[in-house]
Amino acid sequence: LTLSYINATLVESFSSILTKNIVAMLVWLVLSIINGSMVHTFQRHSLFYENPRYIMFICMVINDALQLTLVTALYVISYIFRKIHASVCCLLIMTAILTTRSTPLILAGMAVERYISICFPLRYSHMCNIPRTLLLICVIVILTITPPITDLLITIVKEPPSFFHTKIFCDHSLLFRDQSIYYKNCVFDGTYLSFVALALLYTYCKIMMAAQAVSTSLASVKRARNTVLLHGVQLLLCMLAFVVPSLQAALISLFPQLSLEIRYIFFLLVYIIPRFLSPMIYGFRDEQFRKYWTRYLSCHEHSMTLTHLKPAGHRPSRPGVRHL
Repeated sequence: LTLSYINATLVESFSSILTKNIVAMLVWLVLSIINGSMVHTFQRHSLFYENPRYIMFICMVINDALQLTLVTALYVISYIFRKIHASVCCLLIMTAILTTRSTPLILAGMAVERYISICFPLRYSHMCNIPRTLLLICVIVILTITPPITDLLITIVKEPPSFFHTKIFCDHSLLFRDQSIYYKNCVFDGTYLSFVALALLYTYCKIMMAAQAVSTSLASVKRARNTVLLHGVQLLLCMLAFVVPSLQAALISLFPQLSLEIRYIFFLLVYIIPRFLSPMIYGFRDEQFRKYWTRYLSCHEHSMTLTHLKPAGHRPSRPGVRHL
């Protein structure tokens, strides 16, 4: 199927290629600006990087931004260069896998943080502190970097050394070709996605029970419940990245003449659109972050307007100096 995709791109019209790549780059640019403004807002105010909730959130934003950049780059490269060195492709693919697999685990960590804040408010400062949050992030990185490293080790053992000096179409199935890698990743993905789903379900049920026990009108409990529910929706979208390859292959086999369109639609639905959820969950729903974020955006827009309206060659006069 990958080889048929390569052949199909060779006969695709220039206007179609240009349109698809422009749309992909524009979406990447817009989301990169949004994510960049969030990271800048986080860095400007110490109350955010002293709070475990916002540390986990900004890790999610940076992870999404990196994943979006890599996936968009791989998509554009597939049209511009067709084939690249296997060693370069290996670096891009492994980093993309790392960021893709990190998202569900970060979601689980954020859901557990909400659960502790609602169900154990008196122990929150002890259970959710900065060192433990950083330790959790390190554990997530170790867990998610292990599968691509094992993929690489298996490939080094199975493939000749000259393989990494050849040029290939940058695709996971063409880079890591051994069948054992496929089965290993299926087991790993199924295990850790099941763990994340159970963690989200458990925290949601516990928060719901807390809401019924305390007060259904308690605003903080409602917000926590809705946040975990949105994390569940985001997890379902993340799981599409693991389900879509099989579904995409089935659709392409049924409609081979639409293979390029099918791949492009799945590219937008699976890798691009879910990146809008992180800004929605915290950027807009969190009152404290929204206040500082909108203030930064308004100030940035105001300064750009003043710069644009400022006459060329204008120099501010110094006090006490009279210009004749």
